[in-house]
Amino acid sequence: MKLSKGLIGIIAAVVIIGGWAASAYNGMVGVQEEATTALANVQSAYQRRADLIPNLVETVKGYAAHEKETLEGVVNARSKATSINLDAENIEEFQKAQGELSSALGRLIAVSEAYPDLKANENFRDLQVQLEGTENRINEARNQFNKTVQNYNVQIRRFPKNLLAGIFGFDTMSKFEAEAGAEKAPQVKF
Repeated sequence: MKLSKGLIGIIAAVVIIGGWAASAYNGMVGVQEEATTALANVQSAYQRRADLIPNLVETVKGYAAHEKETLEGVVNARSKATSINLDAENIEEFQKAQGELSSALGRLIAVSEAYPDLKANENFRDLQVQLEGTENRINEARNQFNKTVQNYNVQIRRFPKNLLAGIFGFDTMSKFEAEAGAEKAPQVKF
């Protein structure tokens, strides 16, 4: 059986297009996995902060028992922030809860300014340094997530991959953004 040149050309075109489609699909899966891994790293950084907070609160409690409202605010904000599971669909809600926690932590740190003995306490200083390091890790993880999401979104939006992305259900992902009012420095008052 002899194949015509036209049939050979069609078979070759189908094989080439199929190979390209498989490669494009696998590439989109790869960048999507990078983005979801980056999101998991953000979650991990936030979890580290949530894990440090009870130790910080307990240390402060010993020195500032009458600052109960501030301590309860931190505990409540931590509880709310850890009750929300971060995923690609609820980034804004998660960010809002984390912003409330950051604000409560800011008030807690301000309380420490009123208690020189607390500031001098080695446990408090260590926890404060760890918390500062954690905040830096959170920032780095969020920046890395935004870079990976940008790469993913570009991949699935460029022609002709956007056609395959639509067929296979690859949707754009949202990035972390600064909260409203984040450009203003918080005021600390006693």
